[in-house]
Amino acid sequence: MELKLLEIGSQTDQLSACKLSLLLGVFTQENRIADFLKFARSMLQTDYAILAFKGEPYIWFSSDDGCKPFLSEADARVNTFFEAHDLITPESEIYPEVSAYMKSLGMYHERMLAVDLCDRADSVGHVYLFDQKHVPFDEKSIVIVREFIQSLMGIIRLRLENAELKEEFEQQAALNFSKTKFFQIIAHDLRAPFHGLLGFSEILAKERDSLDEKGIQDISEYVFDTAQSTYNLLENLLTWAMAEGGRFVYHPINFELKQSAKIVTDVLGSLAVKKNIQLLNMVDDDIKVYADINMMTSVIQNLVSNALKFTHTDGTGKVMIRAENDQEQVHIYIQDTGLGMTQAQIDILFEPKITFSHQGTSGEKGTGLGLVLCKRFIDLNQGQISVSSKEGEGTLFKVSLPAAKQTHKALEQHRCSSA
Repeated sequence: MELKLLEIGSQTDQLSACKLSLLLGVFTQENRIADFLKFARSMLQTDYAILAFKGEPYIWFSSDDGCKPFLSEADARVNTFFEAHDLITPESEIYPEVSAYMKSLGMYHERMLAVDLCDRADSVGHVYLFDQKHVPFDEKSIVIVREFIQSLMGIIRLRLENAELKEEFEQQAALNFSKTKFFQIIAHDLRAPFHGLLGFSEILAKERDSLDEKGIQDISEYVFDTAQSTYNLLENLLTWAMAEGGRFVYHPINFELKQSAKIVTDVLGSLAVKKNIQLLNMVDDDIKVYADINMMTSVIQNLVSNALKFTHTDGTGKVMIRAENDQEQVHIYIQDTGLGMTQAQIDILFEPKITFSHQGTSGEKGTGLGLVLCKRFIDLNQGQISVSSKEGEGTLFKVSLPAAKQTHKALEQHRCSSA
């Protein structure tokens, strides 16, 4: 195995896989790995040291030039050397075999000491100290280094526990925020329409004889529109609450995208006609995606509904659904010629803040929950969503999803995601 020096900035994308190294502060001023390797080299008077954590793509090489990361492939055979040994010195029976093998990997030396990094009997990695000298290692120094290793393992254990506690705290905070958001929306957005419904219902019940035909018609339309918007809000609230509670089951299949687009245009077609807006389904028949069809239909419906809400009603407005395939992904575009948005509005578009969306071109109201749901569903389907907009010209939402897969590959991926 030839060690390859990591070029900072070009291959650092793999650092996210270095959980223990990151916990020990690599590339920070408190780099415990660099400090430990420097101390161990000093105690044992060796020129070089290597620390390798299991499952991490980089090893850490220490010399007089500092501590640097190297790209390294996992080697299962190395682990076997430590099955019956936690310390390998030149006096160990297994040393000749280990030494020869490490030299074959490019770790040239005349003397070497290898230590297994154990945390409560579980090995998390190995440390190697080596150089070209012919003098034996000092036994007392070996004891001190091993004690220092135990201190390092204690730090790792504490930081792992802290990281887990932090993650649990953030999850609980997010859950509490969701509950607060849920009840504030109920208190704000449901109270107002019900007050209106009760007020106009009372007028119909007590003052019907004093109303003319137009007055009755106006009140009836208001009651219908308010009941419809309130029902839609309740549906979004329930869907959002289920998503926050993790009650949705991700079930991806290969399906024709036009199938979902047609469902949406059928459902929202009457609204488009009512607002005098052209709703165009421009999705080709042969475009297929690999996703949860129910979630994606909900996403498209929310985006199209949102587009209709903010598109002009003067007969010039258009809302278009189209898609294109680039082999690995399918890109879905929901475009309108509506009011558009500012950059400040775009920046908070998918955040579940305690704010309420602007009124639509026909006075429609909403909570913005629909877009939060869209983002959640798209994330669950390994997709991405982006938006571009210009005030006075319209908005374009782009949703990228995995393209349809061959049947056996789709089944294999589904098994992996379910495991």
